[in-house]
Amino acid sequence: MSSHLKSVTFAAALCVVCSVLLTAASTGLKTYQQRNILVDRQKNILIALGLIKEGQDIQEGEIQSLYKRHVQSLWVDRDGRIEPADAPLENRLPLYVQVDQQGRIQAYVVPINTRGLWGAIHGYLALENDGATIRGFTVYKHSETPGLGGEIESRWFRKNFEHKRIVDADGDFVSIRVAKGSVKDVVPQAQRPNYVDGISGATMTGRFLSAGLKEILHDYEPLAIEFRQKQGRYLRVQ
Repeated sequence: MSSHLKSVTFAAALCVVCSVLLTAASTGLKTYQQRNILVDRQKNILIALGLIKEGQDIQEGEIQSLYKRHVQSLWVDRDGRIEPADAPLENRLPLYVQVDQQGRIQAYVVPINTRGLWGAIHGYLALENDGATIRGFTVYKHSETPGLGGEIESRWFRKNFEHKRIVDADGDFVSIRVAKGSVKDVVPQAQRPNYVDGISGATMTGRFLSAGLKEILHDYEPLAIEFRQKQGRYLRVQ
């Protein structure tokens, strides 16, 4: 066998071996990767609810335990009726609720999946059971520019959402919006509860996020109205 043929044969064999190893590694790690994704999303929901602190060093098992004790994954239909997790998916929206030992809902979380400037923005928005006040906001995946639009995942930006309102002074739905600059400098006093500070140099990211939040919260508005009409009383998971 010529040296040239030997080299070709060796290269081909090496390619085959590498392909087999890569395939085996990918298959073997898939379950582990999926579990990590699930735990990370559970952690983001717990952060949005304030059940774990930002930056807290917490192990996977503790995250799963906290989530199991305090959060239920449910569905809500277009009329605001809460459905069990095994309900048919047609015309249903995903919902995560924090419940007490009596099954009363203390807060609820809606997934945020919306368009950004360079790609999708994924996160969670938690609201109090008054159907109007934001408890917390997290972003776990995005494609925005680091140092600019990418600041949406920063603690300083997300903390601005806490205690803000999705209704105006009359109780009408207006959503939550990202201001073009500092809220105190560019937004009238009466509207400030419905705005968060914008990110310098990332006006378009703010616009996309504002539009996406409004669309998503509008879909969940029938549920929010149910909470508001309870006037402080708890809804229950059926």
